[in-house]
Order: sequence, then structure tokens, then C-alpha cells
Amino acid sequence: MASGGAAARAAEEPPQPEPPAEQKPPAPPPPPAQEEFSFLPLVHDIIKCMDKDSQDVHQVLNELKNKFQEMRKLISSMPGIGVSPEQQQQQLQNLREQVCSASWGGNGG
Repeated sequence: MASGGAAARAAEEPPQPEPPAEQKPPAPPPPPAQEEFSFLPLVHDIIKCMDKDSQDVHQVLNELKNKFQEMRKLISSMPGIGVSPEQQQQQLQNLREQVCSASWGGNGG
């Protein structure tokens, strides 16, 4: 019956983590939560305030304005946002050519 006690103890103990097989690069920071990009709740609050003839409508409008400003700032800080579609196509073509030349050894045939 001693084995029954050992089995119970083993069931209570958390499993030991396995050592990592290889070192992975650190994960990128998680994206902002989905609700941070949603303007709908603020628009809904504005409509509710307007229905009630509430004085809070100015405060909620300012919140919406601030959210738009935050999103503009976030978008303008995104990498590559200033690159035109034509420049992106050219960069893509250049990268494809590099891959092709690297995979063929660069000796041209």
C-alpha cells in the first residue's frame, strides 16, 4: 500500500518543466488589447449622453478625440508606414532576386 501513497504524492506534485532543447529569442511584446483599438464603446457613450441631454457628452467627446490622437501616434510610429506601395514592391522584388541568387549559388546557371 506504500505505492498508493507514493502515487498520491506524485499526483499532487506539479510536473517538472523540461529543459529547453534550444535557446529561443525573446518573444516580441504582446500587441495592445483589442479593446484599445475599438472606438465603438465611446461612440455608444456619446449617443447615450446625447439621448439624455447629459452634460457628460463633452467629456466623452474629448475621450474619443484623445483616442483618435493616440491611434494616429501609434500608426505613425509603425515601422515602414512611410514607405509607398511602389517602394514596397521594389523592396520585395529586390529580396526575391537575392533569394533566387542565393539559392542558385550566384553562378548564373
